[in-house]
Amino acid sequence: MCGIAGFITKEPLPDIEGVLSRMTSAILHRGPDDEGYFTGGTRDGQYSIGLGHRRLSIIDLSGGKQPISNEAGTIQIVFNGEIYNFPDLRRDLAAAGHTFSTASDTETIVHAYEEYGDACVERLHGMFAFALWDANSDRLLLARDRFGKKPLYLYSRNGTTAFVSEIKALFPFPGIRFDVDYSAVFEYFAFRYVPGPGTLFSTVRKLMPGTCAVWEKGRLRHFSYYSPPDGLPRADGPTPPDTVETFSSLLDKAVRVRMVSDVPYGAFLSGGIDSSAVVALMTRHSSCPVKTFSVGFAQREYSELHHARTIADAFRTEHHELIITERQIMDTLPSLIGYRDAPVAEPSDIPIYFLAREASRTVKMVLTGEGGDEILGGYPKSVFEQHANLFSPLAHSVNFLIRPLIDALPYSFRRIKTAVRCLGIADRQERLIRWFGALDNREREALVTVPAPQTRPEYGRWNRRNSPLRQMLFFDQQYWLPDNLLERGDRMTMAASIEARMPLLDHELAAFVSALPDAFRVRGRQTKWILRQAVASLLPPSIPARPKVGFRVPVNEWFRGPMREYLHDHLSGPGSLTNRFYHRAELDRILVEHDSGRQNHEKLLWTLLNLEIWFRLNVRQ
Repeated sequence: MCGIAGFITKEPLPDIEGVLSRMTSAILHRGPDDEGYFTGGTRDGQYSIGLGHRRLSIIDLSGGKQPISNEAGTIQIVFNGEIYNFPDLRRDLAAAGHTFSTASDTETIVHAYEEYGDACVERLHGMFAFALWDANSDRLLLARDRFGKKPLYLYSRNGTTAFVSEIKALFPFPGIRFDVDYSAVFEYFAFRYVPGPGTLFSTVRKLMPGTCAVWEKGRLRHFSYYSPPDGLPRADGPTPPDTVETFSSLLDKAVRVRMVSDVPYGAFLSGGIDSSAVVALMTRHSSCPVKTFSVGFAQREYSELHHARTIADAFRTEHHELIITERQIMDTLPSLIGYRDAPVAEPSDIPIYFLAREASRTVKMVLTGEGGDEILGGYPKSVFEQHANLFSPLAHSVNFLIRPLIDALPYSFRRIKTAVRCLGIADRQERLIRWFGALDNREREALVTVPAPQTRPEYGRWNRRNSPLRQMLFFDQQYWLPDNLLERGDRMTMAASIEARMPLLDHELAAFVSALPDAFRVRGRQTKWILRQAVASLLPPSIPARPKVGFRVPVNEWFRGPMREYLHDHLSGPGSLTNRFYHRAELDRILVEHDSGRQNHEKLLWTLLNLEIWFRLNVRQ
């Protein structure tokens, strides 16, 4: 796991290596073990190129220094990620006549490009973002993995194309303006994060998951090589009788190949079914106790440490627990927004950072259960959304008759309250955003003064022939997963200089599940049905039977108690940079309702607080 940065530019750079060094130094946390650079130019001398790398050594500790080239030095690559099938690829490429000088998975990409061209990305099984310079053709290939586990940001203007693992690595490059994109701010109020390819900076874009960008002759073109399979209609056909056994075998393989490492590793363990299944399967393939790491809070109702301990005891792991407080949240939030280069969408991001920091004392790599809900249909909305078409004609009645009654219910009914709010939205795109978002269109109009863009993008171009479940999962796999959860997982672990791997986001596993009827994922009120069946005999009985809880942080109570003054100062105090974005009477109403306990607005208030801190860090008035 590493950090990459580089550029190809027409602008004269007298200190090209100094620029590269400053760019990569900005992401030192991603690769504290080593650094490397390549500088060159196009054959006509019009463009200069620089590739920079910061290394976190995981595989081939002595021979994996980057950039890595082919034998002639005409191809150079900087790479962030892991290729799990590189031993098989290496054998095939060696049989085709390619010569290897290292044992690194990175070198496999170089020779795969020589053999297969841009289509090499389709043969890579893993998580990756890379930049490959082909001097013979004067072309730069940029690529990002299928689900977007590894980030890649692009700037392309005025004869310069630059790429970075994190936006902050662009700051040292001369001449780039970082103006706020207010259309992205408008979308942020709905999503709670900025959906790709946008960012909060108008000049910076994300390379989308499953996408490559190719620079040639001063032009940058994009092409997609992968889309989540839930976007396609499911082919009708008989379901094999050994479906659960096949799923179990694929999941076991996904865990096993992700345990390849030349450094100590462990697992994040929440006590939920996803991370518990990963830990259980890891013990099959480990000759020593698996190191597990869990985080919780003093408030027992928000802590799952006792569930995690059940798994740790059952599989005799070397278990580590961590308790964090609201003081740590307040003290750490600004620096983590700085690490993310964006608002921290979920309060749970912060415990994950502390967990990663604790794990980094003894390991350099962890496996996690991330992605199971988005692939297997694990959220309560996976059940509710299947009935959304029945409610759409009644949306008006739901909003004006039922919703006021539901809003009056206490916070313990939060899932019912969310479901009624969302099922009262007839427009599918708006509803899918609102399930996890902050504001629907009506709420945004009441609170926000930032003007809507003249033309709004179409999010989630789903196939209308697909079931509501597949449409919802496809939307989550396109936006919620890469732009929030995976971005969170990458930044919070890399901030602590450790690598995270996600077996449940194996693309072969996802393709298998997507080909099954919906009932293998959601059956009645039971979510992730096939996973529960697969691990029923593997885990203690209490774990598969547990409903989805989620990693909740007691922000609701903290915003009424120890964080109240902090919140009010940021949103409505004299130093606030974002209070101009809101109708003041509506903001005051929301704050009063939350302070009094009449309503729980923690999700929205967290969203507004994070935007204010991001502005304080990034915008000079």
